[in-house]
Amino acid sequence: MLRKTFIGCLLALTAATTLGDTLLLDGIEVDQQSAASRPRRGTTMASVEAQFGAPSERVPAVGEPPITRWEYPGFTVVFEHDRVLHSVVRR
Repeated sequence: MLRKTFIGCLLALTAATTLGDTLLLDGIEVDQQSAASRPRRGTTMASVEAQFGAPSERVPAVGEPPITRWEYPGFTVVFEHDRVLHSVVRR
């Protein structure tokens, strides 16, 4: 009886883990597809503006190191000094 209970618990944990992994991988796949249409980490502000045009909004730098945010219609770019730190798709 104890063996059946243990096996049942193990199967339940495996099923829950599998579902979580599938959701995570699906999210990563979508992110990789959109990564080609936005700036890469380390790109300069000048290069971003040359490639994507002027942003619709420039949020002034705050803090130290200075963090600046540029808003584009489909994504947001976050800079540290003059380099891309992150670019995030807005949905």
